Amino acid sequence: MGLSLITIIFTWMNLALIGILGYLAIKFLVSGIRFFISNNKSEKQTVCRSLGELLKDYRIKNNMTQEFVAQRLGVSRQAVSKWENGTSDPSTSNLIAIAKLYNVPPEEILAQVEI
Repeated sequence: MGLSLITIIFTWMNLALIGILGYLAIKFLVSGIRFFISNNKSEKQTVCRSLGELLKDYRIKNNMTQEFVAQRLGVSRQAVSKWENGTSDPSTSNLIAIAKLYNVPPEEILAQVEI
């Protein structure tokens, strides 16, 4: 009789331990999935664009033509067009001049560019 009571107690303890461990495993799994989903949403909300698209958007927001930007930077209008179309990229010095022309820090432009 004493042995079977001990067996019953250990069986119940094992079942309780398995239940607690199962609960914790599910809780951590659900927390991990929620974390993944929330991070995935924030990444989708951050819009990354090409440098050309970004430069064109800034130019349009500042009501400037490609010709005006080209004259201010001392380059051809075709160069500005190529930058905006993604055919070529502006040099570092031109990128800094563009940022200054659009009243935006160069770091802000680079932070928004798709790598």
